[in-house]
Amino acid sequence: MNLSFRWYDKKDPIPLKYIRQIPGMKGIVSAIYDVPVGEVWPYHKIVELKKKIEEEKLELSVIESLPVHEDIKLGLPTRDKYIENYKQSLQNLGKAGVTVVCYNFMPVFDWTRSELKHELEDGSTTLIFENEKVQKMDPVKGELSLPGWDSSYEKEELHDLMRQYQNINEEKLWDNLNYFIQEVIPVAEKNNIKMAIHPDDPPWGIFGLPRIIVDQSSLERFTNLYDSVSNGICFCTGSFGARTANNLVEMIRSFGSKNRIHFVHTRNVKITGEDSFEETAHLSSSGDVNMLEIMKALKEVNFNGPLRPDHGRMIWGEEGKAGYGLFDRALGATYLNGLWEAVSNT
Repeated sequence: MNLSFRWYDKKDPIPLKYIRQIPGMKGIVSAIYDVPVGEVWPYHKIVELKKKIEEEKLELSVIESLPVHEDIKLGLPTRDKYIENYKQSLQNLGKAGVTVVCYNFMPVFDWTRSELKHELEDGSTTLIFENEKVQKMDPVKGELSLPGWDSSYEKEELHDLMRQYQNINEEKLWDNLNYFIQEVIPVAEKNNIKMAIHPDDPPWGIFGLPRIIVDQSSLERFTNLYDSVSNGICFCTGSFGARTANNLVEMIRSFGSKNRIHFVHTRNVKITGEDSFEETAHLSSSGDVNMLEIMKALKEVNFNGPLRPDHGRMIWGEEGKAGYGLFDRALGATYLNGLWEAVSNT
């Protein structure tokens, strides 16, 4: 297990030197944030990012994420242009020595929550998803600005995008994902890159948009699209854990034994109602994800890739990007370190 930490480069108030002080911390998970979605990532920008991280005695463990343009997800005629750009970005990443690339195939919105500063009993604040509240909202009317939304969309652009997705059901989205995978995985193979798709978050449809990477059967379908180690998974315990029917330990055993888990997000969630949850401290007893059993399963399948403590609460008066403060994620990293040491010596 290679303990890592998400860092947003120039936009991140947390300096690398602080991250390095977390016991056992080895890697950084980051991206190029000033290149528009769909354009090629220049090789020199990747090298600059890598050098900046290595100067602090850390390593660039994962690129998260290399975003997929909406035209690809929609299957528009322009998708081939954006897929070629994606391939070139992969080639540049491979040339720079990057070995794991995380991405998602969620239409329009990335991870979605209904509130960013929900106060828990202990006074900390966290991210929550209340299905009843979200169901009453219309994104086109601007009734809610959610953290996973691309704020670069103007209202009319968002309206047009939502209209286009009215013709995209789950099967069509699967077709478009398959088209993308057939094109990019051979390039990833040639450049020694392991692609890791992030599950949909939350793992169910929202605002009439399809979500397809949600459970064990969808992961089986996904990995069968292209039989290659390069076609793999980012296993997010928070995303999969929000769906009560998912058996996380069994899923890790199934796909980890096939060497398809290339990156792990460890986050605990507490189910608060039907399709509703709140993010908690990483401690197993704080939520519904048994983190000890997760680490046992990862050890059982000999997982040796990057793992990062995912979203954290805001504690001790810290202010910053919701879910990405220093203190609680550092506590999570230390807890995970302890669990890993324990399961590695039993």
